[in-house]
Amino acid sequence: MIPVRQILSPDDLERYLESPACTELIEFLTALNDAIIGVKTTDSIEDSPVVQNLLKLLDKIKQTNDDTPPIDTKSRFGNPAFRDFYTTCEQNLPTWLAGIVPTEHIEQVSTYLCESFGNRRRIDYGTGHELNFIAFLLCLHKLKIIMPSDFPALVIHVFYKYISVMRGLQMTYWLEPAGSQGVWGLDDFHFLPFLFGSGQLRTHKHLKPKSIHNKEILEEFSPSYMYFECVRFVMSIKTGSLRWHSPMIDDISGAKSWEKVNLGLFKMFRVEVIGKLPIMQHFMFGTLIEFTGSAPEQTDCGDGCGDHGHVFAFGQEFPDCCGIKVPSAAAAAAVQSDDKLAKPRDVFTRPIPFD
Repeated sequence: MIPVRQILSPDDLERYLESPACTELIEFLTALNDAIIGVKTTDSIEDSPVVQNLLKLLDKIKQTNDDTPPIDTKSRFGNPAFRDFYTTCEQNLPTWLAGIVPTEHIEQVSTYLCESFGNRRRIDYGTGHELNFIAFLLCLHKLKIIMPSDFPALVIHVFYKYISVMRGLQMTYWLEPAGSQGVWGLDDFHFLPFLFGSGQLRTHKHLKPKSIHNKEILEEFSPSYMYFECVRFVMSIKTGSLRWHSPMIDDISGAKSWEKVNLGLFKMFRVEVIGKLPIMQHFMFGTLIEFTGSAPEQTDCGDGCGDHGHVFAFGQEFPDCCGIKVPSAAAAAAVQSDDKLAKPRDVFTRPIPFD
């Protein structure tokens, strides 16, 4: 079956947050996090056959990105070639997953993976799409395709490679930040690399949260720890201090320990990601991840915010759940003289000023 949306109102969201489905998701994230405490990104971790297959799957997705160049356009917003990439992946995923997922579950599992690329119509990406990749992994875990023994490699190799693939999509197609909180978010696109990255550092005896302000430490340890790599990436596309362009990251650096950072990010994830209706009204449920909402009549506002119609979430200040279109930092960095844009894949050659 194809998963469908069930969280369509504040009451639905409140019920979901108290449901077994939400508990299951948090417990899965916690287990993944616990599996990589004290583990470096560069550590030697054995990949089981299923992890190897997942890495090959991500290679195919990356190759599809490479084979689908951006369309020449002067727009600073999302490049429409992303829709071709999305459609190609959507058509091929059943075949690519055939050796990993039982046939009767491919349609359901592939939906979560496809949703993890971003929104085809709006050409944007945010923490809700990132959540769909975790849902994809959760489905594999529930089907007993991946085991707890796979969790370290699942985070360090599979999830981290997924982030790399997504950075490639963001650079190639200038995906717009979906519902970005701007400076009040950790990152225009991602949340979980910071969470897992702080988990890696929880037992480190010397590196502290404030170490992110030391440029030499950031460069030396970014290959070994996701958190440092995330901060390095932010610093590579924005100029000035973290205090000005990323005050949330700067505030977190004042924590006394990485354990406090890690636990705090879990609380933040519950409030700012799965606790937000504009995000969770797009999340879908089926027979593997189960939840049933009140299911009022869905209405499509016609602004192309999603592939399954738009939901006017009751109680929202604005009916447009996805917010105002915002060009990506990649597009902003690429603007050159004479209204000409640099090639999308070359956009991170210089940082951009924060404004």
